Amino acid sequence: MADKAAARGVKPFSAFEWGVAGRYLRSRRREAFISVIAGFSFLGVMLGVATLIIVMAVMNGFRNELTTKILGINGHYVLQPLDGGPFKDYLPVVKRLEGISGVKFAVPFVEGQALVSGPNSASGALVRGMRQEDIDRIPLIASTVRAGTLDNFDQSKGVAMGTRLALALGVSVGSPVTFLTPKGNVTPFGVTPRTQAFPLVATYEIGMSEFDSTFVFMPLDEAQSFFDMDGAVTAIEIYLNNADDIDVLRPQIEAAAGQALYLTDWRIRHATFFSALEVERNVMFLILTLIVIVAALNIVSGLTMLVKDKGADIAILRTMGATRGSILRIFLITGASIGTLGTAAGVVLGVLVCAYIEPIRQGISWLTRTNLFPPELYYLSKLPADMDTGQTVTVVVMALALSFLATLYPAWKAARLDPVEGLRHE
Repeated sequence: MADKAAARGVKPFSAFEWGVAGRYLRSRRREAFISVIAGFSFLGVMLGVATLIIVMAVMNGFRNELTTKILGINGHYVLQPLDGGPFKDYLPVVKRLEGISGVKFAVPFVEGQALVSGPNSASGALVRGMRQEDIDRIPLIASTVRAGTLDNFDQSKGVAMGTRLALALGVSVGSPVTFLTPKGNVTPFGVTPRTQAFPLVATYEIGMSEFDSTFVFMPLDEAQSFFDMDGAVTAIEIYLNNADDIDVLRPQIEAAAGQALYLTDWRIRHATFFSALEVERNVMFLILTLIVIVAALNIVSGLTMLVKDKGADIAILRTMGATRGSILRIFLITGASIGTLGTAAGVVLGVLVCAYIEPIRQGISWLTRTNLFPPELYYLSKLPADMDTGQTVTVVVMALALSFLATLYPAWKAARLDPVEGLRHE
């Protein structure tokens, strides 16, 4: 077919075929309805591609932000006694763990639940006792202090809490905060709750509401005394240089422990959470792909109507020497142009929205007087967007492939049109 076209002076995808396809794309009064369908097909592809890029970027950003913040507070490994009791003689274990290549540092801590109260209200909190040297090694805590200071934290006999919890309790730096824990002194009448007041020495804002409204940090010595741990700790958290090295380093960590301990990694502890995110991302991709498919079907309908409307033109082109292959390519160019331009516009729109997604969210929230991204529900204070090159390329290739496939049937019908029949019905 290509040889036949070349013999008549028309090469495949020549300027003649592009020119005819361009005329069919331009709006004329007779073909206004067909042009409207082509316009909707263009908009459908553009919005479908842009929506896919934006949603996938937000899902990636959501997962990456949560991973960073969760692993910024919680270690990649947690090492604790098998019986769930206090961890004694932990310092030699910490020293051996930090000697392993690939381990950034190890943090012994005391953890317990308590009721914290201030002038405004009371709330449950997760109290974590840590040494100042360990807090300084966790940037997500040390670099997010909004008021007060963590200097001399070990000697301060005070506590640090998130800004959301401090606001709810109605306390500020220097204010006393009352802590109550059911693990108190044993008396002839049973265990009595223990109550103690600590001054608030610092507030921090990690940007994840679960941490900013729940976690309270206390000097390790004070936490051991408050929770009656008597020089022991609850567990040891191990931070790695690379979060993906947990399987590689597990045998070395178990050997360095030197005793029977229970070792869990971040994938096990947060398996349900991250699995739910992965399922949600995959389902959203499949659902939003339907938008592109619908737009591709619009291309089919638009080209089919165009072929029917241009029956006489096709017949004249055929009688003037145009081959079936030339007609096929003309309509392929017409349909593929809609898909290609729509995909390109969708990529540009998606990239722009991802780049300015937080100002856009704030603007829409201001206009609608609603909070579009409440941190109480989504854990994060800002809407993240992290575009992945591989996913963006996948979306573009999928949109182009669907658009091209949508043009095949109408183009084939145009190429199969009998010139005699086309002129007879004119």
